[in-house]
Amino acid sequence: MLFVALCMQPAVFAQETIVPYIPEEELPDAVKILPAPPEDPSMDFDHDILRYMWGKQQRKDSLRLAMAVRDAVWNLDTTLVILGEPFGVKISKTDTPAIYEVLTRGVTTIENIRIKPKAHYFRIRPFAYFQEPSIFPQDDEWLSKEGSYPSGHTIRAWACALLMAQINPATADAVFARAWKSGESRVISGCHWQSDVDASRPVASLGYARLQVSQEFQQAMARAQEELRRLTVSSCSHSGCGD
Repeated sequence: MLFVALCMQPAVFAQETIVPYIPEEELPDAVKILPAPPEDPSMDFDHDILRYMWGKQQRKDSLRLAMAVRDAVWNLDTTLVILGEPFGVKISKTDTPAIYEVLTRGVTTIENIRIKPKAHYFRIRPFAYFQEPSIFPQDDEWLSKEGSYPSGHTIRAWACALLMAQINPATADAVFARAWKSGESRVISGCHWQSDVDASRPVASLGYARLQVSQEFQQAMARAQEELRRLTVSSCSHSGCGD
């Protein structure tokens, strides 16, 4: 029942416009940096096919399938909830405004790096290649009209993990581990090849590195780190941390 309920949720939600710290045209050009996706046929593409078959096997695990469904929701607030669990803070616009701002604007900045390579390569998605439905058949039509390489969902999750690790290094291991699974979810879903996912993490890192030169971002990050410090102090004063 959990899987059915989650699948009934639309994958795309209306969300207010978020202004990036850096315009898309000033980000590194991933088309000039990334290698082209594997050719068909090739040994690398054979690996993609094997991983697609692996992903289909993973769907037999109901819990892992439910995670893949949840990870597929293209809504930034949902990503903040998912990664907010290992981050250890419930992130919201009202309760943690500084953290919310730097994450939403930071992720939006970084994930725009996907636009050029997706349009340039316009790679066919696995479910379309095999003429099979993904685990979200209601979305297959519009997904097939967008390039598969690299994975926008993976870039988003990895970008969010990078920013969360900068805010709170103490939880970085747990956050990155969960973000890694988000990438695997895209293979399990049948919406991305493994090579799409593999390319997405370094691409997110390129955008993250570029973001560091933005003075506006650095000021926002400092506010987020200070907000986390205040939250930690407040929490300890109530629970007696270290007693």
